[in-house]
Amino acid sequence: MKAALFNESFPPVIDGVSNVVLNYADILSRTPGTEAVVATPRYPDTDYGKYPFGVVPYRSMAASELTGGYRTGNPFDMEALTQLVSFKPDILHAHSPATAVLMARIVRQAADAPLVYTYHTKYDIDIARTVKGELLQKEAIRALVENVSACDEVWAVSRGAGDNLRSLGYEGNVRVMANGVDFPKGEADPELVREVTKDFDLPEGVFVFLFVGRLVNYKGLPLILDALRLLSDDGEDFRMVFVGNGDDAASLKETALSYGFRVDAKRPDGVIEHLGTASSRSGKIIFAGAERDRTKLRAWNTRADLFLFPSTFDTNGLVVREAAACALPSVLVRGSCAAEGVADGRNGYLIAENAESMHQLLRELVSDREAVHKAGQHAMGELYMSWETCVANARDRYEAVIELKKSGAFAGHKKVAADYFLGFTSDLTKQYLNVIDRSRTFVDGMQGNAHEIAQGTRNLTRGVQETAQGIARGVQESTQEIARGVQETAQNLAKGVQETAQGIARDMQDIAVGEAERRIRESQEFHRNLLDMHESRAQAEENVREFRQMLERLKNLLIS
Repeated sequence: MKAALFNESFPPVIDGVSNVVLNYADILSRTPGTEAVVATPRYPDTDYGKYPFGVVPYRSMAASELTGGYRTGNPFDMEALTQLVSFKPDILHAHSPATAVLMARIVRQAADAPLVYTYHTKYDIDIARTVKGELLQKEAIRALVENVSACDEVWAVSRGAGDNLRSLGYEGNVRVMANGVDFPKGEADPELVREVTKDFDLPEGVFVFLFVGRLVNYKGLPLILDALRLLSDDGEDFRMVFVGNGDDAASLKETALSYGFRVDAKRPDGVIEHLGTASSRSGKIIFAGAERDRTKLRAWNTRADLFLFPSTFDTNGLVVREAAACALPSVLVRGSCAAEGVADGRNGYLIAENAESMHQLLRELVSDREAVHKAGQHAMGELYMSWETCVANARDRYEAVIELKKSGAFAGHKKVAADYFLGFTSDLTKQYLNVIDRSRTFVDGMQGNAHEIAQGTRNLTRGVQETAQGIARGVQESTQEIARGVQETAQNLAKGVQETAQGIARDMQDIAVGEAERRIRESQEFHRNLLDMHESRAQAEENVREFRQMLERLKNLLIS
């Protein structure tokens, strides 16, 4: 089996989804009878040859204004598309719903392989944070849903994630396929734990709470500080450790200080600052900084007594499973995606989404370490799943999807205007590969006698003519389909403009000069990408013409 994985983040970018793709590719490539390749936007000065599997980086541009340092890839990169189609994948698996799915859809048409998509996160929240204006947000969500709906099978990392996707307008089926954990089961070595935590004020016998992840308010972090202020009012001593960094790190420190907490904060240079004045308030807040070393993260999970994760944003809560691997139970919001599989009081703890609910629970647990320890053991036995098990489950499902494809189960997808343009790009990719294959056939034939060469020349000439005619027909048919699609899209847009006129008026007030300049840059970049595509097509046609001239000269030489 050959699997092609598509994602818009991959090392050097480190996030939850890039970690998923890295584990999928690594484990698949080590599975007998399986090959894997990853398609991802190219990042400058990055060595993609160091992995035990293939990586196809495609052209990209910086888009830090919108995506926080991520790059936006060009899914029409002909060189990358050619490599992916030449790989001859049996299954395509996209992990992000924008350019990754677009590129996978092009490869699907050229390679005739089924396409699976996994919904990892609540993209409507990301869109709301990065796209200004209600109308533009609606259009971005509509495009996302249309892209996802074009896939052959859709997976979600939890039931809640699937529910969120449906709330955006997706109407198809969703299969829950949970992610795994790359931590081994069991606590970290005690000596490692001491080494990792030695520079922080963590007295023996004092209860340690832990959060690991991006320090952003929408993960419920202000709720943690509010609950701990109430716990401190009760006179309880504790340490709250935040491992990570993020946009709201500074404001969280300011909030902790304003509540009267002593704060220790590790700077990027490794120096630990001791902030806040001495007060009678018990408890201390520690900001340990970002940590990429997985063994050190295991040490933190082993050192802590309770993991606090009141996020309703996360669709899977992978950090909760990582904590469970180290026998660390979690406190979660009842009904959240991260709480799926958690039985309150047995392998974790559930609260209402407010500070008082968390405060009441923590006040009970700090005086009952035995119950907390028992819950941690249950979490390790019941919530933990290794990446090896996860990917093995995915590979089994790949085989089922491939069989469904062969049976014609995915033949009824409704086409939209974009499909015709993607199909045209796919046709160009196939014709390019066809010319290469015919060239190789001709070279092989040169080793035979003159008669065979002449016959091969005539056959190859006819083949080139057929290829040229096929391209011409494809252009004509695709142009007609695109025209119909554009007409349909124009009608829909006209209707949408009529229905959202008032919304446009409101949204225009939110669009500043900087936003307009950004859009101009994006339009210019898109225009340049289109020019690159036209140049690639023109070059391919020029190669065909030169090849035909060479064949004609060779034919004349043989005749003479």
